[in-house]
Formats: sequence, C-alpha cells, structure tokens
Amino acid sequence: MTAHAVEPKPVVPPMPERNPKALRAAVAQHAPQLLPDFDEHWKWAVADAYDISTVPAFMARWWGEYAIARDPDLDAHMADLYHRATESTDIAEAEALLEEASTIRYRVRDLEPGQ
Repeated sequence: MTAHAVEPKPVVPPMPERNPKALRAAVAQHAPQLLPDFDEHWKWAVADAYDISTVPAFMARWWGEYAIARDPDLDAHMADLYHRATESTDIAEAEALLEEASTIRYRVRDLEPGQ
C-alpha cells in the first residue's frame, strides 16, 4: 500500500498595514491577479482626481477585495456563491446566496492588520 501525499493547506497571509502603499505591496505579492485593477482604480479615483478624500472609500473596497483574494478557499467559495446565484432559477435561493456573499464582504472589512 502506498501513502498519498497530503497537500498542505495554503497559509493565508496576514492583512497588511491599513494604508495604500502596504495594501498595494500585499496585493502585488499575494494576489497579483488584482494588481491591474487596483492600479487602474487608484489612478482614476485618487491620482488623476487629485483628491485624497477618495482614499477611505478606495481602501475600504480594496481591503475587502484583498482579504478575500488572499485566501484561496474563501476566494473559491465567493466565486461559487456568485456562480450559483447567477445560475439559480429560484429567486429566493439566489437572494440567499448573494446575502451570504454580502455578509462575507461585510465581515472582512473589519479585519485588522496582522489578522
């Protein structure tokens, strides 16, 4: 009988410091698929707008995006929720799936640096 190697569960990196520079570095390192959208959003919402008052909204959005993307299991679960909601022919089921996704997004916004 041969033993099967068990794949180690990926380590979820901690949340970075709560500032745009640290968040961008974390995105680049742990969720590089988000980087083009992150940079494009920064450019039009903050840099080109010459308006730092938009930074809190920018950070809130990308804090949650990164929190989900850094965890492969959570990212897959969110994708599954959205996929099942779009495929559902039962409005109550679709609403429940989207409500679960919304609850997760709401919960990750409260993560602190290092968590």
